Amino acid sequence: MSNRLSAASLKVVESPPASLHEDILGQLRDFIVEGQLAPGARIPERELCERFSISRTPLREALKVLAAEGLIELLPNRGARVRQFTESDIRSLFEMISGLDFVAGRLACERISDSGIAEIERLHMEMYGHYLRRELADYFRLNQQIHQAIVDAAGNPLLSANYANLNAIVRRLRYSANLVHRDRLGDAMREHEGIVDALRRRAGDELSLLMFEHMRRKCDAACERLTDNPALDEFNIEDKPASVD
Repeated sequence: MSNRLSAASLKVVESPPASLHEDILGQLRDFIVEGQLAPGARIPERELCERFSISRTPLREALKVLAAEGLIELLPNRGARVRQFTESDIRSLFEMISGLDFVAGRLACERISDSGIAEIERLHMEMYGHYLRRELADYFRLNQQIHQAIVDAAGNPLLSANYANLNAIVRRLRYSANLVHRDRLGDAMREHEGIVDALRRRAGDELSLLMFEHMRRKCDAACERLTDNPALDEFNIEDKPASVD
């Protein structure tokens, strides 16, 4: 699928430049999260401008946002590079986000509406279809929506905002956890089935623990991905299979 923008693809809003900015930002974020550039790699501005059919000004504005999210690092007078994480970094980040998941699980069971549960079940079934077809990018997109929906259902704006901010940093790591050679994707799917079932029953304590353990296992998988490929560009597109077996 072409990444080129067309006028017809842009949503008509009061401020077209803002729409263009969000479009470019989303495409660039996915490009980095899905491993098109290796950790520590320089951001190739000229190539990205050609890929997304934009000038350097909107590209650099998008890079500033991604730097604020923690996905990349801006280098004074030297452009930008993809952020690198040590195992210690990964474990510290996941400790924080798993704690937020734990809190959100119990609150969500107390406050979510029946229609909210039904929507999460719908997202889960859609995600399951992508899992069966081994469509990793779409599977991951739905996975992220489900987690954020449960957090939002807790009804605590501060919790939702902090979760979204932290998730922006670990999103690339969460994606990489699906690329370990063992069947982490199958394990994660089974864990999600338990999460949705506990939510359906409004079993708050159970859901909290399930979400906490789910994120802990994802942390272990992200660290495994890092340590199993010490000499490789772990997100290099040549190292990443076209489908997940």
